Amino acid sequence: MTSTPTDSGGSGAGHGAGSGGGPRAVDHGGKPTLAVVGVTGAVGSVLRGLLSERENVWGEIRLIASPRSAGTKLALRGEQVEVLELTEEALDGADVVLLHVPEELAQRWAPVAVSKGAVVVDSSAAFRADPDVPLVVPEVNGHTARVRPRGIVAHPDCVTLAMIVAVGALHSEWGLDELIVSSYQAVSGSGPEGVRALREQLALVAGSELGTKPGDVRRAVSGTAPFPAPIALNVVPFAGELAADGWTSQELRLRDETRKVLDLPRLRVHATCVRVPVVTGHSLSVHARFESEVSVAAAHEILANAPGVVLCDDPAEGEFPTPADVAGTDPTWVGRVRTSPDDPRVLEFFVCGDNLRKGAALNTVQIAESVAAGL
Repeated sequence: MTSTPTDSGGSGAGHGAGSGGGPRAVDHGGKPTLAVVGVTGAVGSVLRGLLSERENVWGEIRLIASPRSAGTKLALRGEQVEVLELTEEALDGADVVLLHVPEELAQRWAPVAVSKGAVVVDSSAAFRADPDVPLVVPEVNGHTARVRPRGIVAHPDCVTLAMIVAVGALHSEWGLDELIVSSYQAVSGSGPEGVRALREQLALVAGSELGTKPGDVRRAVSGTAPFPAPIALNVVPFAGELAADGWTSQELRLRDETRKVLDLPRLRVHATCVRVPVVTGHSLSVHARFESEVSVAAAHEILANAPGVVLCDDPAEGEFPTPADVAGTDPTWVGRVRTSPDDPRVLEFFVCGDNLRKGAALNTVQIAESVAAGL
């Protein structure tokens, strides 16, 4: 890591208006300017809703997208705001730039924004592993966003975010020693094509007697893309790309990101990532081993008081989180909290979170707000 101090992260140049058709400087009462790159689609819609609902810490909010969407108007803070084309001029004068674009675009445009004096908050995987880029979950390690040698702050993957707020709260009390998780990931994590595939396959199998003979579902749905197996009436124990030794990129990412967010570089993390026929909301079954003995009562107290966590744990009354119940909400929901009958230092629990809200849009907005508070 370099020793360059960074509150702005860039050269410090370029907070004025640009030339050549760029945005004009406007006085917004001293509030910072936010540029949001990638404002269409499911995550873009959630982003705009969050920016309209939350405390208004921004002066100008600039909406930026591809040439295909430029010129359209989208609702934001009670107004219709015209979408700008992604150009260097569109980033002029921005204090914070939110990037919700594919990895290759983030690698291209993040340095451009930083060179203009902006702090970049990137949602892609482009910079997550970079030691000079903090990987931030505000409820867990928000302070790390203050030191950003490259002028960039990274946002974890949506699966990591589904569990890390709850795990982080417990780690702060007991010290995490080992983590074994299985994920149950919604198809929206694969984008619109994943949702479309699930709905199309469900339509093909609805009302049938399929699912009772080998391969009958696969034959009925024909193609399975973007998944390697049918997702209707099924679960698929594979998410991401095949990596070394039979692991998937999603499983290794969950391991690496958990280590970085918790600042536990040698933490033992074992993950199996599974795709399930759910539209929105990732869930994880968590086996967490700590340095100290644990109890359900103490875990309940920790989780009930943790920012960004809702405890929903009364199995006798049928109360525990499910993705169908938490979709459209912001917190991490936790239930089925149990101590291990074989190890007094192990806690078992189940978590759910909306992968489009906290898992994508909300965490980046929270990071941007924390950065803005320090400008």
